[in-house]
Amino acid sequence: MTCVRGSEETQVQMHTIAGSDYHAFPVLLLAAGASRRMGRPKALLKFNDGTLMDHAVSQAKQLGANVTVVSGSGYPLVRYRCRNQPSAWCYTPDWVFGMAASLKSGLQTIGPRAKGVFVTLLDQPLVSESDLRSLAFCARQEVSEPFAADIYGNPGAPAYIPRRLWKEIMMLEGDRGAARILTRHQAKTLAIKGVESDVDTPEDWRRIRYD
Repeated sequence: MTCVRGSEETQVQMHTIAGSDYHAFPVLLLAAGASRRMGRPKALLKFNDGTLMDHAVSQAKQLGANVTVVSGSGYPLVRYRCRNQPSAWCYTPDWVFGMAASLKSGLQTIGPRAKGVFVTLLDQPLVSESDLRSLAFCARQEVSEPFAADIYGNPGAPAYIPRRLWKEIMMLEGDRGAARILTRHQAKTLAIKGVESDVDTPEDWRRIRYD
């Protein structure tokens, strides 16, 4: 696999293609959960100079310019308080049924020109932006192949899902993402810094902010 990781070459090529692949490589930011373990909306947590949602949108934009936030619990308040606006918002009333419903709702918003879709999560604030750019670059070199972050030896988000796998994604149910499908199709994995540090509880949040 030929990929340039976090280099100036990657950044130059990403800048060059940003205007031409808006519809070809959309990004879904999944942020529909109820944050029950956190006890308050994760999207509105203060992070750096904005909120966790503002930061997550910035991360998503490293993968492509066409970012759609899939929202559920907390909508539309989360949208109104977001200062770093994405390209679009997708409200899914089925968010209570889990991640599969959010992912499927997001896919249904994507037009016919898309070759694949990048999927990111709200609650991975420590993910390296340079590694996200590397993921974006690699996926654009092999648009029919799935790519994913290596999480303890398994594929996970952030990930790139080519269009040929969307039919299988639309068959998912419950609180499951695309990990099993990515594994079955032998997704190429990349080491992405920060993917293990997700935010689910107040303890997670304190560790990420102050450690």
